[in-house]
Amino acid sequence: MQVRELIDFLNEQPMDAEVELAIVAPITPGTDDITIDRYLIDGVMPWNDDDGDGSPELVVWLLGGEDSDFEQFLNAIEES
Repeated sequence: MQVRELIDFLNEQPMDAEVELAIVAPITPGTDDITIDRYLIDGVMPWNDDDGDGSPELVVWLLGGEDSDFEQFLNAIEES
């Protein structure tokens, strides 16, 4: 999804709606059972995604997670 597509979609939503990040994943690979982990979005960060072809692509990360994990992530990127 490109930034403009996300902005267009969000512009159609109520301005006071909460935004969450929902991660959908299989409980066990190869089965139809899924789990959904929901997180508040605590930050937004541009990231140069280098997939190894020598041409990094700018992507935007929506950041969220368990509070302690998120704090650990912030500390790690501040140190780098």
